[in-house]
Amino acid sequence: MSTVFTKIIDGELPGRFVWQDEVCVGFLSIAPLAYGHVLVVPRQEIDRWTDAEGELVAHLMRVAHRIGKAQVETFGSARAGLTIAGFEVDHLHVHVWPSDSMADHDFARAITDPDPQTMDESAERLRVALRLMGDADTVPAG
Repeated sequence: MSTVFTKIIDGELPGRFVWQDEVCVGFLSIAPLAYGHVLVVPRQEIDRWTDAEGELVAHLMRVAHRIGKAQVETFGSARAGLTIAGFEVDHLHVHVWPSDSMADHDFARAITDPDPQTMDESAERLRVALRLMGDADTVPAG
């Protein structure tokens, strides 16, 4: 059975994509720690990150790094937070979000009902920043 992330990747469920390549995608979290929170997800369904091949993990980190740089630039945050938890969905995913303090790393403080317009604007701002950084080949149209 497909994971919810595979359904998003395959277009069966909606997603606000900011990155797409042959290995992985990046789309906004529906329960963000901050506006601009992105999940970097491999196309291949792998449950635990420790089960993934090293090259895949390295690719996910390179993509998360690019997105994190775009988040810091776009949202003016002090840092980009990054974590791999893996308990929410049984499909490897890397959380990357704009962060200004350790309090921003508390998943209990996630925004459970984010404003759709702000989410759309956040996705577009990230897409623009990534294009300006030279990643136009991997940034989908809005």
